[in-house]
Amino acid sequence: MASIPSLRDLNMTHDPAQRGYHAVYREHQVNHCPGCGRTHWLIGRMSAECAFCTTALPLAEASMRSHSSAAVIQHRNRPQAAWAA
Repeated sequence: MASIPSLRDLNMTHDPAQRGYHAVYREHQVNHCPGCGRTHWLIGRMSAECAFCTTALPLAEASMRSHSSAAVIQHRNRPQAAWAA
């Protein structure tokens, strides 16, 4: 079975500053598409897609959110009574 070398095996370190340009969609800023230069985006939960050329960028805010727990939806208009079976 083939093994995959780790960064340590290759005498390399993990340094995000050395990886270079990393395009992300930033909320509340003008974001120009790296593919076509336009600024119209379709925003999803984890990524934004250019409405003209369909280039997708990850959301900068999505990487800061915790993905370990399930989403919780709270409705203000529903009473807090227990569900009846």
